[in-house]
Amino acid sequence: MSTTPTSTETGTSRRNFLKAAGLSGAAFALGFSSVDSFASPVLNLSGQSGLALPESVELNPYILIEKSGRIVLMNPRPEIGQGTYQSIPALIAEELEVSLNDVTIRQTGGETKYGGMWSQAVGGSGSVRGGYMQMRKVGASAREMLRQAASQQWAVPVDECVAQNATIVHKPSGKKLTYGQLAEVAAKLPVPKEPALKDPKQFSMLGKPMPRPDVPLKVAGQATFGIDAKVPGMVYASIERCPVLGSKLVSFDASKSLKVKGVQKAVKVERVVGKNRYEGVAIIADNYWAALQGRKALRVTWDHNNFDTFNSVDFENKLRDLAKTDGVQGHNTGDFDKSFADAPNKVEALYETPMVSHSTMEPMNALAHYKPDGKVELWVSSQGGDLVRGDVAKVLNVKPDDITVHILFNGGGFGRRITQDFATEAATLSKTIGKPVKVVWTREDDTQLGPFRPMTFSAMRGALSADGKAIALQHKVISPSIDATMNEKYDKTKADDTMLEGTGDQKYEIPNLNTRYVHADIHVPLTYWRSVTSSTLAFSHECFIDEMAHKAGQDPLAFRMSMLTKDSDAKRVLTKLKEVSGWDNPLPAGKGRGIAQWEFFAGLAGQVVEVSKNKTGGITVDKVYCVIDLGTVVNPDNVKAQMEGSIAMALTAATKDAITFEKGQAVQKNFDANRMLRINEMPTVEVHILAEGGPTIKGVGEPGLPPLAPALANAIFAATGKRIRRMPFDLEKV
Repeated sequence: MSTTPTSTETGTSRRNFLKAAGLSGAAFALGFSSVDSFASPVLNLSGQSGLALPESVELNPYILIEKSGRIVLMNPRPEIGQGTYQSIPALIAEELEVSLNDVTIRQTGGETKYGGMWSQAVGGSGSVRGGYMQMRKVGASAREMLRQAASQQWAVPVDECVAQNATIVHKPSGKKLTYGQLAEVAAKLPVPKEPALKDPKQFSMLGKPMPRPDVPLKVAGQATFGIDAKVPGMVYASIERCPVLGSKLVSFDASKSLKVKGVQKAVKVERVVGKNRYEGVAIIADNYWAALQGRKALRVTWDHNNFDTFNSVDFENKLRDLAKTDGVQGHNTGDFDKSFADAPNKVEALYETPMVSHSTMEPMNALAHYKPDGKVELWVSSQGGDLVRGDVAKVLNVKPDDITVHILFNGGGFGRRITQDFATEAATLSKTIGKPVKVVWTREDDTQLGPFRPMTFSAMRGALSADGKAIALQHKVISPSIDATMNEKYDKTKADDTMLEGTGDQKYEIPNLNTRYVHADIHVPLTYWRSVTSSTLAFSHECFIDEMAHKAGQDPLAFRMSMLTKDSDAKRVLTKLKEVSGWDNPLPAGKGRGIAQWEFFAGLAGQVVEVSKNKTGGITVDKVYCVIDLGTVVNPDNVKAQMEGSIAMALTAATKDAITFEKGQAVQKNFDANRMLRINEMPTVEVHILAEGGPTIKGVGEPGLPPLAPALANAIFAATGKRIRRMPFDLEKV
């Protein structure tokens, strides 16, 4: 079993590959359009914005080669910290036989020529797994066209022409031509539809540790984030929105605000989150400080529409009551009701997970300019230029092609920057005041206003045979719906696949498996959070598997393996975890070890967590062993970093602070009450990558998060005998 990272492919049957045309002049462009949500364009994230691309780039390019020899690679997936600024261009560069050190990386901005909605967005750990084969073919096609151009110029067989280091070499004679010298001729040649791809054994970059080109820019302060964007003549805005979500604006008095030096005016503005509309008052000023001080001086009257009675305690009780109802059936195998009723051994438990915020380090922000001709230009940190264009076009009722989006580096996304309310706010304001305006949210805005990860409860029931075999399992999810926040026509009569995510997809061979969904209405806006619903459901599901193992009197890992008699990726992951963690080696007194795995749409990972009782009576998280199954990998260093980041985020959500509501508003406002994990609390993490190639490539950014909380809770049970069924939990008070 190999743990050496390589790379994988996805099917291409649904893609239209490579539509290219020759260029006039000194450049050669190559590209394709995508009909799939996970294949297509690239974005300009570097802050090296001084490079003006020729008009030829309008021919749908991914590769631009100028006569001077400069090579530009386009990257369609925004960089939010997950490494797409390196990984996507590397797919092209590997086949093109160029080094990333010798290219300029630029980002697309949601243009329709690069594909439909989600073709230029990041989410669902889909960037590499969706674009792996397509981007390699883009590079390979360009390489073959350049080889053919050299063959014609030298009048030699193309087989004698080899691409290396941005040149074509004639093997028998040693003659060389640079890509820049061949660009014009190559651009006139037909584009190979199925170019020969390199054997992975020949890779010089893919599957090997590579430095990320965005890191030096960030370390040196040269990278441009959305919050850094500036244009001539712009003003700033800070927006007062009611913390009691759902309130209506009655009136406002800005007389004191207008006395603040630099404040220009106060205007109404609307925030759009899916089907929800929230009114606010924007203070427009010469600079951000003045806008913020003017906002503090505002006097606003709100109609709370009784939403000021909403609180977390009552809502939790509502979910507990709903847990007693049947809900709507999702996945169903066998006859759960009969097998549970007849079983000699039963286990039941209710697991509870809270609402949480995304808390990206860069608060929400956007700079927008609505121009006199009706066209719009935006500079923004977002998870998708196409998402920005789509939402702004809808809110302002303009054509998407009249919107220009500059996607800059993102200081974290985690799903929050999929919702474009901050961009549409800025665009609406710019139209209202007739100037470019930069909107910057405060940390309090980010923490209190959402959208949030939904509170999610799980009613679990399991049955065991007399000899301790799992014969039945039911996972009933009780929660509000993310989709209901976004969709006016949400159908409550059907099982919500997003809210049941992964519960029916585990490889455990349980003959009677049933999943159900109970919808709970809520007015608070919700959206995707890193690993979506798997961040909550894996906790309940994998902890409950441990409860069943305990009831059966079996080792938790052995119990899981007994339900995996068939070959599967989950079995491989658990087998590897057993090996690397030394699972069968007894731990000293006062220590405990827990295990969990989770497979869902984004991928598969498993973890073993080791904990120990500390001197103060609490629990210390000592070490996490992580195994992720990828099939193929682009950059193992980046995979390791993503796993470490996922584990840190999961540990924060499990052991720090929830978002709770009192009197209709979030109690937590900033990092003092919505704490992040400190560096001295971070355990040692050991990452192992299963990368054996194959037809399926899996995601990286999200799969490392779901297993942590259940593995940790299971480890605490092993060390203390205390079963944890509610997040977050205090490690000092376990």
